[in-house]
Amino acid sequence: MKKGFGKSKFRSDYPVDFKFDYKDASTLARFVMEGGKIAPARISKLSSNQQRDVTKQIKKSRSIALLPLGSDAHDRFYAEPISPKPFQVD
Repeated sequence: MKKGFGKSKFRSDYPVDFKFDYKDASTLARFVMEGGKIAPARISKLSSNQQRDVTKQIKKSRSIALLPLGSDAHDRFYAEPISPKPFQVD
């Protein structure tokens, strides 16, 4: 017997060709759990290629201190969203 087609695993927020960027901490922070661990694919609902890419980008972002490393730092972390307006100096 064939298994029935259930709910799709993939999240509609991120299409298949979406590239995650290590400089975008607010997007990557969605995939870091409370304890500072990277959320597994069954929870984040990403494809295996996207999950691999997210993991690489989170590790790269942690190495340059854009994301916290552990649970203690995660409690005090707030990722400020990047403004689409251009930066101006008065």
